[in-house]
Amino acid sequence: MSEFELDSHAPKGPLQDRWKQHKFNSRVVSPANRKKYTVIVVGTGLAGASAAASLGEMGYKVKTFCFQDSPRRAHSIAAQGGINAAKNYQNDGDSVWRLFYDTIKGGDFRARESNVFRLAELSTSIIDQAVAQGVPFAREYSGYLANRSFGGAQVSRTFYARGQTGQQLLLGAYQAMSRQIAAGSVTHRSRCEMQDLIMDGDRAIGIVTRDLVTGELESHLADCVVLCTGGYSNAFYLSTNAKGCNASAIWRAHKKGALFANPCFTQIHPTCIPQQGELQSKLTLMSESLRNDGRVWAPKNKADADKRPEDIAEADRDYFLERIYPSFGNLVPRDIASRAVKQICDEGRGVGAEIDGRKLGVYLDFADAIRNQGLEAVREKYGNLFEMYQRITAEDPYQTPMRIYPAVHYTMGGLWVDYNLMTSIDGLFAGGEANFSDHGANRLGASALMQGLADGYFILPTTVSDYLARRKPIKTEQYQSQANAAIEEAQSRINRLMNAPDASVTADDFHRQLGQILWHACGMARERDTLLSAIDKIRALRDEFWHKVKITGEAEQLNQTLERAGRVADFFELAELMCLDALDREESCGCHAREEHLTEDGEARRNDMDYSYVAAWQYSGDISKPALFREYLHFDFVRPSIRNYQ
Repeated sequence: MSEFELDSHAPKGPLQDRWKQHKFNSRVVSPANRKKYTVIVVGTGLAGASAAASLGEMGYKVKTFCFQDSPRRAHSIAAQGGINAAKNYQNDGDSVWRLFYDTIKGGDFRARESNVFRLAELSTSIIDQAVAQGVPFAREYSGYLANRSFGGAQVSRTFYARGQTGQQLLLGAYQAMSRQIAAGSVTHRSRCEMQDLIMDGDRAIGIVTRDLVTGELESHLADCVVLCTGGYSNAFYLSTNAKGCNASAIWRAHKKGALFANPCFTQIHPTCIPQQGELQSKLTLMSESLRNDGRVWAPKNKADADKRPEDIAEADRDYFLERIYPSFGNLVPRDIASRAVKQICDEGRGVGAEIDGRKLGVYLDFADAIRNQGLEAVREKYGNLFEMYQRITAEDPYQTPMRIYPAVHYTMGGLWVDYNLMTSIDGLFAGGEANFSDHGANRLGASALMQGLADGYFILPTTVSDYLARRKPIKTEQYQSQANAAIEEAQSRINRLMNAPDASVTADDFHRQLGQILWHACGMARERDTLLSAIDKIRALRDEFWHKVKITGEAEQLNQTLERAGRVADFFELAELMCLDALDREESCGCHAREEHLTEDGEARRNDMDYSYVAAWQYSGDISKPALFREYLHFDFVRPSIRNYQ
């Protein structure tokens, strides 16, 4: 693969005019010609479903694919707390500019100004779109849409539907897509997983899929491909993501030439139900919205860690986030809250179950909120979240404080994309969490839904149209040799998985071992020697995986062990790149906490002189020797400064 200069294609001029001017300069396809073009959308969560619905409504022929049994099962449904928008309904000083600055600052100044301002600008239109679809946002007594606060902001700009915001927004996008399916402009395939990209030279012209019921491999050709397949948190094995979430689509694209940006930027969410046992396979998120009224504390004395929380006197409780960060209190950004919780547990003041000899948990207490607001007011805001916690832990959070501990939740890294959301492969776009574009080194709460819907409803319809307007529709019969070659490559990979020389260990067992290596080396804290050791361990375990992975059943049928093995194989390769990226970035910023580059107080110490760039990695043919390209970040409207939430 040849080297090239990264060009974000970000427009110039006044920041507030860039997206408007860019839309004006973009070409369009006439309505009569749109039906001649085919667009493939892989993944039908918020970004994918909204993009498919919008492109279908415009008149393009759209083919959508998801591995779930229905688009309603996409992991977007699990988002709880809310979605940000600069509506300023609370008249508390919010604006597009403030949302832009909070997002840039929250990401520790490691994101493009142009992309982030566009996101803030589009946020208000997303709310209008969702309300028009009937999304049941919470409302005040007056009938106005209600807002609450989230981490990293001192205004109330988060719109919500109790603790089910992602579900309600996904149903809105799904019904819009379903309308286009009924109209014939969108053709959908569930239980169908992408295996590879089909390339014509350096251009993406389709995908190979595997029918998860029959095992059949098929090729699908199109004028362009859009990947909206989510992030890669499950590389850690234990995360808040659904067990099926995987990185295979974006990783297969990476190995065809798409650059992978900032892979070590993975978000650790501070409010998750702690791990209870070493064989646990899934963690559960408790919404950041709970930090509006819940107070985070731990015992001041190690000797009190074994006591019931009710037996610890108020004077012996350390409300450490309020103590360390008085301006933001319990609503500091996620990376900062997570590191503070880890530090408390490292000091021996953690509570709850012991994992590897340490108690990993602190308390999230609602006693003051219940006393001040009343039980019914708290139940109205958080009832479904409290019920979920009680079902999982058998503890009543109305009576005893919740126990929380950080867990992997979201990935800011992803496929590198330019301002048009096109990857470094011609004709391949990436939307939502599958790309890296908006959040820098840390995502603020309630911004994931905002980005997914901004990409799907507003950005991709413009940029995909501009791309198609510059090309004639492809003639599929001319590309059968490329399609057949891609199918053969996918089949060869499946055959290798099915025929390990000493098949004796399950893919899940390998995945658990990989997750432990990755969490300890590339989780909340990173350190040079630990990363070097982890890279060696990952390479050795990956070799063992290909020698010993055991897959039962046949490839030509429903086979979930084969599905998992294919995803774990990709996680092994991605995990090494994550560690290489963390090793290369000799600074601390946002979620990336290199222990060599922290202040005495444990805060991140950035190195803007040497590392103010997007690290975009290219597959070189050797998974252990990727090539690094740098997209240097330029700040014309904000000045990178030390993040101060005190």
